[in-house]
Amino acid sequence: MRPLVVSPAEPDGRDASLCGNKAAALATLGAGGMLIPRGFCITTEAYRRFISQTELRGRLVIELGRKRFEDMRWEELWDVALRIRNAFLSASIPGDIRTALENALQANLPALPVAVRSSSTVEDLPGASFAGLHESFVNVKGTGAVLDRVKLVWASLWSDAALSYHKELSLDIDGSAMAVLVQELIAGERSGIAFGVNPTDTNQAVVEAVYGLNKALVDGDVEPDRWLLDRATGRIVSVHHATRERSAVPAPGGVAFRRLEKNDAGKAPLSKSQVSRIFSILQRIEGVFGSPQDMEWTFSGRRLYVLQSRPITAGKGEVAGDRRSFDLSLKRSFENLKKLRRRIEDVLVPRMIEEAGSIARTGVSGLSDAELAGEIGTRRETLDRWNEIYWNEFIPYAHGVRLFGRIYNDRLKPDDPYEFVDLLSAAGTRSMDRNEELERLATRVRGHPELLRASPDGAGRDIGRELDRYIERFSGLSCELGKCDDERRSLAGILERMAAAPHRRPRRRNEDALLKRYLSAFTGDEKTSARELLDLARSSYRLRDDDNIYLGRFETLLVEAVEESRRRLGSRCKDEYACSNPEEAMRALKFPAYEPKGRPPERQSVIRGAEHARQLRGQPAGRGIARGPARVVVDTAGLFEVRSGEVLVVDAIDPNMTFVVPLVSAIVERRGGMLIHGAIIAREYGLPCVTGIPGATELIRTGDRLTVDGYYGTVIIDREGIKEEAGDEAGEDA
Repeated sequence: MRPLVVSPAEPDGRDASLCGNKAAALATLGAGGMLIPRGFCITTEAYRRFISQTELRGRLVIELGRKRFEDMRWEELWDVALRIRNAFLSASIPGDIRTALENALQANLPALPVAVRSSSTVEDLPGASFAGLHESFVNVKGTGAVLDRVKLVWASLWSDAALSYHKELSLDIDGSAMAVLVQELIAGERSGIAFGVNPTDTNQAVVEAVYGLNKALVDGDVEPDRWLLDRATGRIVSVHHATRERSAVPAPGGVAFRRLEKNDAGKAPLSKSQVSRIFSILQRIEGVFGSPQDMEWTFSGRRLYVLQSRPITAGKGEVAGDRRSFDLSLKRSFENLKKLRRRIEDVLVPRMIEEAGSIARTGVSGLSDAELAGEIGTRRETLDRWNEIYWNEFIPYAHGVRLFGRIYNDRLKPDDPYEFVDLLSAAGTRSMDRNEELERLATRVRGHPELLRASPDGAGRDIGRELDRYIERFSGLSCELGKCDDERRSLAGILERMAAAPHRRPRRRNEDALLKRYLSAFTGDEKTSARELLDLARSSYRLRDDDNIYLGRFETLLVEAVEESRRRLGSRCKDEYACSNPEEAMRALKFPAYEPKGRPPERQSVIRGAEHARQLRGQPAGRGIARGPARVVVDTAGLFEVRSGEVLVVDAIDPNMTFVVPLVSAIVERRGGMLIHGAIIAREYGLPCVTGIPGATELIRTGDRLTVDGYYGTVIIDREGIKEEAGDEAGEDA
């Protein structure tokens, strides 16, 4: 039987199949006379026994078998990784494995703060050296805390980043395993990274350094000083000096930032001789492994420790259009998120509101055709600009929710991996504000249907005025000159159905008890950081739902201008697409003889087996089970056909569609992830929700009887029941 624990000094310590590539590489360097932190390796055998002796292997089969990774959005990969992480953390380490790990810790690093680092069999390989896929923790104290971190490192074999690169890593349940390095924490005064080859100039090497621990540099929270060296001679070619303000130091629960003393802030972390010493070690390591290396190091006094070394493979494996590097960039540290929050809340959102208001005040009906063409162009460019800002800054800010969820689950180990969302819902969203306003109107109508039928347009005068105010507030339209008549009539129909249905209130939560439980998991100064993280996560959660409403204002304003062009072009609008295309509209307005051009009809996609689909599997996004007839909605107009008790089936819900949610019994979406808008509002109302079902609107037809299981993420289609009901009705008619 293979060992559960080995020392780097043992021959097995250099066996990558047993110790993973990172630990095996360090053991090789230690055997070659280089200074590495003392410690031991928890082997892949321990990982394999752990998942086999618990229910984890079965959980992995379920979670990794829901759908092809290639079909998952980044949000779905986040969710899968979160559920796996929670399952690992909630599982108990079997007695024999636990005893072996406790004995190794006591024998090698008694009562010392340690670093717990990943060492997977699928990372740090030549040609597949993807950094940042797996977890590492520093300044961990106490046996219980170390064992919890070991489980989290094991779980990170299935991180969202690793799942993104599953093909390159040949990642599979039986063939992949995770070893764990447990090392003495070297609290170096200066730390950094060195690259044997500069990715932008293969004749150079790079040394980067910061004061304090390396975590601040790796997470991108502190800018490093940087030296470029000639690879052949080691001569320093150039130096970039950073603005030095703070450093990362050991603190309870991990690390904290400390302001640098004036003397350190004014000088580089390394002298020329120290840079040369690092370069010399870098060359020695390259000689050992036969290829340029990416090395982490730290100075403790005069002693230079090598913390890890991996092959450099920058640029390999990327293909044109590959979004995975962008997806990985979404993961942000707490410090980075705080900076991003200030920019979004203090600068970007106010600017969006002001700019949208300014455009809205520019009426389009009085413009000449040339001026209208220019206005369409301006509005389209504005929307494109804000779309880019949305992807580069608003989307990464959503990681605030993920960061909070991970810390909440790590500390509290809840049975429900999404329990933390109940603490975030207290933030309130514009979608819920809108729904509550519509429910207020429905309450007025309930029992008084004459209020809706008192005028020809389907909305009584008083209710009609309130619906106009509702439309203006939440859609950004101006209801003057009859622009809101169609939407008012449609909303009046929704109000009538809401008034006839039982009042569905948002789900009640005992937020005070949840908050008390959350904060009880922290001690001393940690509580302040815990409150700050919760506040940031609530802001992130709120923006995740509100951002599309802000962005939607610019879309609405562009549509308003294009609709004005459609009215003017009249009979020249022979094609629906042509006259809704801003480019075609602008050209037609500028050139009276130009006929707006359409596009060839798109081939309808057909999902194979759609006629016979019975059970669909997606991502669980809202707990509960519900049954009801399907209402498949493929455009906004279809929302106004929704009836009470139906299951809403859509490609994706955006915040402008959520006003119908109080009517439905469950939600099914093609898009996936717990942070998509449909999932957010489903949880607010306690509705079962399944997301991430490819071809949901094609596999399911309006009227199908559905059973939606939000616990397991399945949707069952009962077409036999429909046939029986139809037969019964026919018999009764006869």
